Amino acid sequence: MGDGLDRLLEGRRLSPVQRRIARYLGDHLNEAIFLSSVELAERAGVSQPSVTRFAMVLGFAGYPELRQALRPFVVGEPGPAGANDLQTAIDVEIANLRSVREGLADPSRVAGLGAALAACEPLPVLGLRVSSGLATTFAYFARRIHPDVRLMVHGGSELADGLHAARRAGAGWLVAVILPRYPVEAVQTLKNARELGLRTAVITDRPDVPFEADVILDAPVGERLVFDSHAAPLALAMVLVEAMADAAPLRTQARLEDHERMIQRTGVFVD
Repeated sequence: MGDGLDRLLEGRRLSPVQRRIARYLGDHLNEAIFLSSVELAERAGVSQPSVTRFAMVLGFAGYPELRQALRPFVVGEPGPAGANDLQTAIDVEIANLRSVREGLADPSRVAGLGAALAACEPLPVLGLRVSSGLATTFAYFARRIHPDVRLMVHGGSELADGLHAARRAGAGWLVAVILPRYPVEAVQTLKNARELGLRTAVITDRPDVPFEADVILDAPVGERLVFDSHAAPLALAMVLVEAMADAAPLRTQARLEDHERMIQRTGVFVD
């Protein structure tokens, strides 16, 4: 096992089941830090509650806290010889992007969601506080291929009005970007959306988030700088736009060609 994991296990008396979990972590730590508790349980051949109890034996409140403690043993390792702190932060982002890539080995889940969102008119998109930037980027590109994308980045009564208006207009889905720290109002909006009959798809940082959604697309955030960086969630959001485009190829082609004619006619960009 790695030195860091050995330090966490030092002096602990583990049951046979917990030893199986420890052995799996030691042999597959690079992969395990991106797994949910359910996925880790399946890989190690134990139950999900056993994973939770294992984390608690090591002094953590639960598995998410243990996984967070294990991450520096992998992504926090020194990069190439002579790498400085800023380069190491980029190394973490590369590892996060690699995690997203591995999660797309079977693209059917994202493709299915993309088809559902492409058929949803209007399509409301939610992003509050730090998540508003990524939600805005997603909506900006989705509007190029979708006829009615409604961006909601302001809270309060305006958010409630927008959600109800989208539902009355026929929306069947809400796409939300909820990155840490998770705003209470965003989580409450998910609940409100489901009560209105909307299905919910969330782009977030991990699979075991403290809120419910019909579809969770997770991509880890970079945590080596003063503030989180969102390279991996951005990549995942653009993959979802791609899936929407692929689901309606004729409409996508027509809308993109029309947009190109408009920008050429109006001189939007520098030639």
